Amino acid sequence: MAGPRANWKGYIKFGEVSCPVALYTAASSSERIAFNTLNRKTGNRVKREFIDSETGDPVEREDQVKGYEVENGQYVVLEPEEVVAAVPESNKTLKIEAFIPCSQIDTTYFDKPYYLAPDKMGTDAFLLLRDGMKKQGVAAIARTVLFRRLRTVLIRAHGKGLIASTLNYDYEVRSSEKAFEELPDLKIEAELLELAEHIIATKKGSFDASAFDDRYEAAVAELVKAKIEGRALPKRKAPVASKPSDLLQALRESAGIGAKETKPKRTAANANRGTGRQKAAKPAAKSKQAVAPTRRAG
Repeated sequence: MAGPRANWKGYIKFGEVSCPVALYTAASSSERIAFNTLNRKTGNRVKREFIDSETGDPVEREDQVKGYEVENGQYVVLEPEEVVAAVPESNKTLKIEAFIPCSQIDTTYFDKPYYLAPDKMGTDAFLLLRDGMKKQGVAAIARTVLFRRLRTVLIRAHGKGLIASTLNYDYEVRSSEKAFEELPDLKIEAELLELAEHIIATKKGSFDASAFDDRYEAAVAELVKAKIEGRALPKRKAPVASKPSDLLQALRESAGIGAKETKPKRTAANANRGTGRQKAAKPAAKSKQAVAPTRRAG
């Protein structure tokens, strides 16, 4: 059985030490359910074409080229070879620029993960780098040209090898201030916070990726099956947001506490009446039990 195909081959360099390495895809979407686009009227598949905006003629792949718009309708044509040649850094070397503590890594910048493994020779240097990073608890920042673009890569020890994650640039990551600017500054009541902490404590676990199933894929597969069999799936109720006035009760129910039931105190007279009714009911029950077999026999 053939091994996985490398996405990129080159060298990793730290100080004056270098060794040949290869990048392999760590995450793939090839197993996901894929849809085809159809013509609703005919049921036939439709195909995508690139059309010349002026002539309306189809443009084949070999005739397509990248262009940068400098003015309205005016472009500078850029060939792939020209773009690669314009980047000063080598496109075959992951040059480590710094080692940073793993605790400083902001995962917001993560793009795509790749397994980084030694390529044929240079295993000693590779293992030296891996074990040194493990012992120091650091990750490495490196840069190289990957897939026709200069990319920053974060390299960490991972299992028996290394994992290299391409990083988004700072200008590509949006500020969190816009996302949270309308969030009010409220002081949470002590009881609410204690209940929330209790729920969190009861739900503590460890990360296991195999335990998380792709519910979307399973739901789509079930929908396809139902459509083939000509049956409809039951409609699910949409979740309703907890109102501030109901938050305490919702937290209590989540924590398994619930509302404390308050029963009215019974007076002596009520207690006696209740006892009397219970005693009076017992003989009637016995008489029913005695008659029942006679009816069954008849």
